[in-house]
Amino acid sequence: MTSALKVPEGIDVATFPGPPPGADPLPGQLDRWLAARGAELVAVRRHLHAHPEPSFQEFETAALMFKELTAAGLKPEMLPDGNGLSCDIGQGDRVVAFRADLDALPLPDLKDVPYRSTVDGVAHACGHDVHTTVLLGLGLALAQLEEQGELPGRVRLIFQPGEEYVPSGAPGVIAAGVLRDVAAIYALHCYPQLPAGLVGVRSGPFTAAADTVEVSLRGPGGHTARPHLTADLVHAIGRVIVDVPALLDRRTDPRAGVSMVWGAVHAGEAFNAIPGAGVLRGTVRILGREAWRDAPELITRLIRDVVAATGAEVDVKYTRGVPPVINDRMASAVIAGAAGAALGADRVVEAEISMGGEDFAFYLEQVPGAMIRLGTGTPGSDVKYDLHQGNFDVDERCIGYGVRVMVHAALAALSTGAF
Repeated sequence: MTSALKVPEGIDVATFPGPPPGADPLPGQLDRWLAARGAELVAVRRHLHAHPEPSFQEFETAALMFKELTAAGLKPEMLPDGNGLSCDIGQGDRVVAFRADLDALPLPDLKDVPYRSTVDGVAHACGHDVHTTVLLGLGLALAQLEEQGELPGRVRLIFQPGEEYVPSGAPGVIAAGVLRDVAAIYALHCYPQLPAGLVGVRSGPFTAAADTVEVSLRGPGGHTARPHLTADLVHAIGRVIVDVPALLDRRTDPRAGVSMVWGAVHAGEAFNAIPGAGVLRGTVRILGREAWRDAPELITRLIRDVVAATGAEVDVKYTRGVPPVINDRMASAVIAGAAGAALGADRVVEAEISMGGEDFAFYLEQVPGAMIRLGTGTPGSDVKYDLHQGNFDVDERCIGYGVRVMVHAALAALSTGAF
């Protein structure tokens, strides 16, 4: 690998150390390669962090990945819109795929660091710059193995646009054919609650489906002294806010993990006037696939039933977001074993279920696979970062750990007969 990006001063060449104690070395000369070239991958991550691109505008990011992969002798292919790409490495009818997301968030970067975002109001506050860099590092490492004749099959890298947007980019990427011949697919996500050097793995529900609902109410307004002559929309909205989530709890299997939370409500201006219109918006998050499929019809019916008693008129707009991420049992076992080999068994922990949404779920509806959590926190640091916050940053050693885990995962998945 010879990156087109200059390695900035201040990057510790030890950012990519050798195998942790208890870990297995990578095949060939990959550990030595990572130690020698790791600073270049950190430079890629810092460049991406300083030049974030919002959802579906990731043209320069995709172009940089194309350039870096091409320089390594690979043959990446741009997706039709030019804001994403895929790249196959190795030979074989059976493909194991790895996916990263490219887009940044519409948030200001609040950090005082040399690689702070240069784009006003846009920041990599969810770690997609790390995801992208790890996937690039995986591709470059596997290219080394392929040259040495040590890659036992075919791996596909998928660099996806638009993960943070609704509707997201995953369905379009899948429609472009990236899952053709794919037997299994893997991904990772930054997780600042774990220190760098640890990963979280979980079989089954991993993240929730994330949908939105908007309820618009109308009715005759009037004076608060004469509510009986109105539909009293504020009262009607209050009934929807309280009653619908409570009824939903009794109409769904508790094991499905259904959570309905309102985030915005507006009706009226004057304290003594009953308004003629109002609106409220919220999210619906669900861990079970069946409950998610049934949710739009059930929730719409519950809202209409509650509003009917108030005399108001109602429109319900239920918008699908993403399905739940449900990790395949065998795929989870494969990557858990690979992570243990890459980092040491004591550095693999059970991941918690998250009620956040992830469009990697769309891939898992098509083929088996698993997403893991990559620890990005700095061990012993009092500084606490969280995703989707303007001060979000990572311990950059996580890049090397992520590459090691994904290389081991690729080799393990190619070698197993489970898929």
